[in-house]
Amino acid sequence: MRKFWLAGAVMTAMFAAGPAVAGTLQVQDGWFRALPAHLPAGGYFSLHNGTAKSVTLTGVSSPACGMLMLHESRNEGGRSTMEHVGSIAVAPGDTLKFTPGAYHLMCMDPKPAMKPGATVPVTFEFSGGATLKADFAVKNAKGQ
Repeated sequence: MRKFWLAGAVMTAMFAAGPAVAGTLQVQDGWFRALPAHLPAGGYFSLHNGTAKSVTLTGVSSPACGMLMLHESRNEGGRSTMEHVGSIAVAPGDTLKFTPGAYHLMCMDPKPAMKPGATVPVTFEFSGGATLKADFAVKNAKGQ
């Protein structure tokens, strides 16, 4: 399996929940919104593709989640929907933002590590077998 990451950048992210850099792929501003009573947690971040080729994000995982999925929320004709997304292509030079009300991560069955003030690891999986690791801050229901 091919891995893209720089040890120093990942080490910084592990301790400061800062950006993780993989070659020229960057995950920045990663955080989860933890909700009470074991409700699913939403995850948000920016993924920048600084490479010369399109990359396809195919999955995510975290030991802090029973299952972690790529999701998209949409508002169509005044009706909000949310659905699982199998993969997302990111063109060269583009930044894909995962934000509330749009693309986001859905952490089903959050584990005890998913508590405000904590930092949890997330592994991003790309077509071709590449992976990228980043740490996400865990915030409360108000995003603080």
